Amino acid sequence: MSACPDPPPPGGVSLRVLPPLSLYIHLPWCARKCPYCDFNSYEAGAVPEEQYVAALARDLEQAVPLVWGRKVRTVFFGGGTPSLFSARAIDAILGTVRALLPLDSHAEITLEANPGSAEAAKFRGFREAGVNRLSLGVQSFRGDFLQALGRIHDDREARAAVEMALRHFDNVNLDLMYGLPGQTVEAAREDVRTALAFRPPHLSAYHLTLEPNTLFYRYPPPLPEDDTCAAMQGAVEEELAARGYGHYEVSAFAENGARCRHNLNYWQYGDYLGIGAGAHSKISFPDRILRQVRQRQPRAYQEATAKGAPVQEEHEVAPGDLGFEFMMNALRLTGGFPLALFEERTGLSRATLEEPLAMAQRRGLARMEGERLAPTDLGRRFLNDLLQLWLPS
Repeated sequence: MSACPDPPPPGGVSLRVLPPLSLYIHLPWCARKCPYCDFNSYEAGAVPEEQYVAALARDLEQAVPLVWGRKVRTVFFGGGTPSLFSARAIDAILGTVRALLPLDSHAEITLEANPGSAEAAKFRGFREAGVNRLSLGVQSFRGDFLQALGRIHDDREARAAVEMALRHFDNVNLDLMYGLPGQTVEAAREDVRTALAFRPPHLSAYHLTLEPNTLFYRYPPPLPEDDTCAAMQGAVEEELAARGYGHYEVSAFAENGARCRHNLNYWQYGDYLGIGAGAHSKISFPDRILRQVRQRQPRAYQEATAKGAPVQEEHEVAPGDLGFEFMMNALRLTGGFPLALFEERTGLSRATLEEPLAMAQRRGLARMEGERLAPTDLGRRFLNDLLQLWLPS
């Protein structure tokens, strides 16, 4: 068994400062479930928009005591496909947020959208409702790859949606995937070049993986070999670096000033309140860190919220798990993290890092740069091997 950090001293968690707080809002419906998707999402007939918005309002109102007085720095509408909801519904949700929580005047407010033409027409309404960052699930600009992924949009709709998104939003993220069925290294490179022609402020590039409980997992498509996928990743990173995009997290690239503040808060072990079906929360207190999961099924969630009990699971993070939890997030950052952040967010001494860090350095998986711990290129490639060094006994 690899070395692991010592447990914290008796008495459990002890935090001097509470971390920044984000709000995640889950809208779980999609026009069609993609065969690779393992998110908590459901195919929509008619989305019960009014009832669900009311349930979110009740959920948030019941959760306010957990975060009383704490300012919300970022808001993220995830799914599912949040852009299936009307701009009026998004406006109503944000109105409730502002009424119940102190929302930072410069809060980053992100909404995920898909490039279907009917949804793209809503972009102006989302902007007027208060959304100031749009994350567009393009995945590919080639029709054959989109078809293989089971996407409902084609390459023409993808381009039109990107143009419309950039017309209404200064801050736009484009999601791309590589390692697709039948994809070559040059095809992956061409997808990135097409995306870069639009000059989006932010780009996320994900390797397609076969997740349990998905159609692709049960009926795997023919995927490129591992070495080919590694070459695709290298090509993607090369193209983005050449255009000046900073590679700040495993799958995230941004122009100066355009890093996703919401996701950075996750990776830096910040706090987040999650509302909506299946949403997760991590809430810190001076003496404990609480994790919650809401009811997963939308109907069960709405019924439970009406009874004042939307939370399905709840537990406090064991002090011995804090180091691994922190590392599981922070080691995704290519620039790593300052040791002071580890101490602040976990309440643990940096001395608990010494033994696993020494082993990581011997294996070439991590490095120290002054007071900053960062994964090496090898550590990013074999991130699970690096993380295992911090697993609790």
